Amino acid sequence: MQCSRCGRTPPPGAGPFCPYCGRYLAALTWVAEPPPDPRPPLPVRPRFRYTGPPRYREMPRWGFPALPWQEPDQDGPAPAVERARGWALVLVPLLWTLAAVAFVGFAAEVLRYVLLVLSRDDALPGGLVAFSDAAVAFGGWASVAGSVGCGILVVLWCLRIREAAAERSGTVPARSTLAVVVGWVVPGLNLAVPGGVLAEVEHLGLDRPPGARPRPSRLLLRWWAAWGVSVVLGVVVFLWSFRSGVQALADGVLLHAALDLSCAVTAVLTVGVVRHLAALVEPTRAVRREILVSLPSSS
Repeated sequence: MQCSRCGRTPPPGAGPFCPYCGRYLAALTWVAEPPPDPRPPLPVRPRFRYTGPPRYREMPRWGFPALPWQEPDQDGPAPAVERARGWALVLVPLLWTLAAVAFVGFAAEVLRYVLLVLSRDDALPGGLVAFSDAAVAFGGWASVAGSVGCGILVVLWCLRIREAAAERSGTVPARSTLAVVVGWVVPGLNLAVPGGVLAEVEHLGLDRPPGARPRPSRLLLRWWAAWGVSVVLGVVVFLWSFRSGVQALADGVLLHAALDLSCAVTAVLTVGVVRHLAALVEPTRAVRREILVSLPSSS
């Protein structure tokens, strides 16, 4: 074997070292191994062959009950967004009904005014007059009842939707519950407070900074204007009812027609506002993506 250091070939029987330079002639291979573990190795459990599903001599008493799936009971109160969603589901159909009834009242008032104009020159059929009176009475009382009922539900929905917006943004509502209710009910205050509360809800629902000034959307501004016109017309019609005279009664018919029309428009816009704000305070859902993976065809 030739020495790798000096390149000479040692004579036979020279031993494991080179007689010329003293290098170890055998090739060395260093292998790094981890130190032995002081703990004894764990016994390897044998894997038995699968022999099929288990078989019991009697019916097991554990497992799921033989019942259809049921949602788990909630220990605490429902979140504010769920309560607001529940009030909205009740409110929206009633608002559509109020809009239809108010429009019927508007048409009845217009018919009555036309009959008043025609009655100046000639007598009117009794059946047409009776139909007009019945339509006006139905539209008027149904509109009043619907407005009161929808007004109560709108206030309750507003309290829940502002709580949902506050939970979404992690803030505390700027107004107390009593202040919001008084702002919806008291004349004068109900021209500013309802729109301000809904603007705050929209502001928080859009994830804008809580300290910034709310900027209402066009939909909310249109609703605010229609709501203000309806409130003002309601007060005017109430005060006008104390006047007497033929011309005052004729003008009162036009005022009632305008009030019914504004009530119908406000109800339709309220439906849009309820849906708009309900969509803003809903929790964001994770977007799921479907990816089509093509596999190479085996030939």
